[in-house]
Amino acid sequence: MVICAAELLVVLDNTVVNVALPSLGVQLLASMSGLQWVVDAYTLTFAGLLLAFGHLGDRYGRRRVMMIGLAGIAAMSIGGAVAADLGQVVAARAAMGICAAAVFPATLALIINIFTDAKERALAIAAWTAMAGFAIAIGPTAGGFLLEHFSWHSVFWINVPVAVAVLLATAVFVPESKASHVGKYDPVGIALSFGGITVLVWAIIEAPHHGWLSPISVAAYVVAVLSLTVFVGWELRHPSPLLDMTLFRIRRFSLPALAIAVAYFSMFGFLFMITQYFQGVMELSPLQFGIHSLPFAAAIAIGAPVATMVAQKVGTTAVIVAGLTIMSIGMFLAGQTEVNTPYLGPVVVSMVLMGLGLAIVQGPATESIMSSVSLDEAGAGSAVNDTTREVGGTLGVAVLGSTIASIYTTLVAPRVDVIPDSLMNDYQKSFARETVISVIEINDTPISPIFAQQRADLVFAMKDAALQGFQIASFVTVGASMACAVAVAIFLPWSRASTESVLLSWRDKSTERGQ
Repeated sequence: MVICAAELLVVLDNTVVNVALPSLGVQLLASMSGLQWVVDAYTLTFAGLLLAFGHLGDRYGRRRVMMIGLAGIAAMSIGGAVAADLGQVVAARAAMGICAAAVFPATLALIINIFTDAKERALAIAAWTAMAGFAIAIGPTAGGFLLEHFSWHSVFWINVPVAVAVLLATAVFVPESKASHVGKYDPVGIALSFGGITVLVWAIIEAPHHGWLSPISVAAYVVAVLSLTVFVGWELRHPSPLLDMTLFRIRRFSLPALAIAVAYFSMFGFLFMITQYFQGVMELSPLQFGIHSLPFAAAIAIGAPVATMVAQKVGTTAVIVAGLTIMSIGMFLAGQTEVNTPYLGPVVVSMVLMGLGLAIVQGPATESIMSSVSLDEAGAGSAVNDTTREVGGTLGVAVLGSTIASIYTTLVAPRVDVIPDSLMNDYQKSFARETVISVIEINDTPISPIFAQQRADLVFAMKDAALQGFQIASFVTVGASMACAVAVAIFLPWSRASTESVLLSWRDKSTERGQ
């Protein structure tokens, strides 16, 4: 319970701030690109340091590293809450990402070491995966509630008492665990992994702005690939590697990691789409948006434990393939949504299917990943599991977001350009070319009745253009999910490894490390 609370804090903090961006931008006079860095600064440091902190937890104690991270989140949240300008907010978010990276890998690694019985471990992992997906989905509701009653500062202040409470509970109830044997420290591996992953994530985040094949993007890809290539070579030769690269030769490790990356690619792309849909097409408030997205969160919470237990009976491969297929169906339905499509119907069904599909994939996939590593390497294995989520999710928002934006702008820009200045000023026109969410501001602007029909036609065209972009993006997601499902079906063994063999493998690997 305490470990899941720590996980909830980290994941929720990574999503709840999105709802506060509009009010934060108004009060701090921030540009759209500046606001984006409130989100991206956290993502960069979080993704870049997951592997490093997973290793440090194995070496120095997972509970100790997690507690340091929790204390840091509380302190940095205060910094964000009292920030006087955008730069201070971005700095606080970056520091919070560092602290969150210390917490997140430790949560799963502690679970693996605490629950050694196979069935108990499977249920604990199911609870962990359900909480991760549930927290992502519940973020808009939590953020909307806070903004309904308080200012944007509340999304930072709320972290402080929660982090302190979880920190104290961790000290009292969570046992310490760390590797029984540690070899030579690997600072070079830590630096290479941080540099390679950070540059890769930065390139993905900025590609829609600079262009996917622009010189700066290509240069970033090259730097990331070179850094990660050197990292792999270094780790293969190091006597006590940050990450045992031979794990990727194990199909029960590498293919479930791929499945999680693709699932989060689809999920974050889907969340980006429904955010635009609920706030731009349906014109809901942040709190209403959160409430309307609850079926997605409920499906994840219900599906994860069920899927993990089913995997114990029929095997991981069948469950992962089924989950990816269900996600594909849900995303396809989401792409068929039109401006007048009722919420109670295709929209809810697509959310439930996406939530169930994600839950079905990530529980058994996570259990398979963690069953492939020794107890001494639980932190590193957890970090790989977490990093694939972050990279997949970031890529999903970037790829699908740029796909939607390209189609939307192509269809909307010509219509906006001919709108008279008496109906829309230059700022509103620029905003309208970027996102369908701008319809809220357009409809709230007083105009002469003469232009009422012209504005209504423009708003409908903007909503329709966004949904056309959603449809193309849904096809990309369906293609990626089904391709991954085929790869898993072909290459991941269908036979179900016995619990005894898995535990014996753990003991053997731990023994080999200690020799």
